[in-house]
Amino acid sequence: MSNIDLSEKSWDNRYQNQDIGWDLGKVSSPLKAYFNQLNNKDLKILIPGGGNSYEAEYLFNLGFKNVFVVDLSKTALNNIKKRVPNFPDSQLILGDFFNVNDTFDLIVEQTFFCAIHPSLRKDYVSKMYNLLEINGKLVGVLFDAPLYKNRPPFGGSKQEYLLYFKKLFKINIFEKCYNSEPSRKGKELFIKLIKF
Repeated sequence: MSNIDLSEKSWDNRYQNQDIGWDLGKVSSPLKAYFNQLNNKDLKILIPGGGNSYEAEYLFNLGFKNVFVVDLSKTALNNIKKRVPNFPDSQLILGDFFNVNDTFDLIVEQTFFCAIHPSLRKDYVSKMYNLLEINGKLVGVLFDAPLYKNRPPFGGSKQEYLLYFKKLFKINIFEKCYNSEPSRKGKELFIKLIKF
């Protein structure tokens, strides 16, 4: 892990230099479809490693005002604020996901799991569990492909991921994503996991 730089400075440099190949420039189709069927606008929602977080923008514009984004890149968080000036500053958290101390009804997974070093995946699952209220949901997409070993996004497989999640979560949905963006077709899993 020592030769892979995943520091705050490194992530911010990537956003400043537009070295963000995973960034779709819009909310992804699977998440948009999921958000569109949510009715409770009072849900407290976290988007970890949200980056430019078109998901936060989309949710906020749908009337979800209790959305929080945490990211290591100040540039990425500033990009959200530029697009959505009314987004509360207190809900844009500059820092490490693993240091967040709060609870949420819904956590949105969008490329974050595959951005952290694979050695942290077990810690990610435990932290997600601790951040969710009972019956809270972890929903989103995971890359279902090998991808890179020496830099993010780090890939993986459904079989590997299930080993991490099934110990702590009720698996509601964990399947090939049918409505991925064309560039991600066949490379994503849609997940809906429930804390019990």
